Amino acid sequence: MSIEAWSDNILVIDLQDDPSFTDDLNALHEQLESKNDVDVVLNFSGISYLNSSNIAKLLKLRKRVLTSHRRLVLCQISTTVWGLFLVTGLDKVFEFADTVATALATLQIGVDTEPTAESSGPTSN
Repeated sequence: MSIEAWSDNILVIDLQDDPSFTDDLNALHEQLESKNDVDVVLNFSGISYLNSSNIAKLLKLRKRVLTSHRRLVLCQISTTVWGLFLVTGLDKVFEFADTVATALATLQIGVDTEPTAESSGPTSN
């Protein structure tokens, strides 16, 4: 995993499949303990599947970020993973962007987006 401090208040995290996924999110949780006042962009380009434990960790991360009145944006979602978000209803819970650049732009201009099928679909991986 790479955690990139894109700015003083935005972190970009490149995730990988398990077992790295769990370690990545644990490292991010630790980093957020020392620096709570950041928005987080999760790049899913390296993720080909999610299990229930992964989903639980994402929901915990979402709660932590939202409690700090910040935003969590998921991007570069593969078709397979996007299907999981749709089936579980999590497409209505998380905020999505097509690319890292789009996620960063959304955060920087302060646009509060609602997930929609038109703007939040999977990227081609």
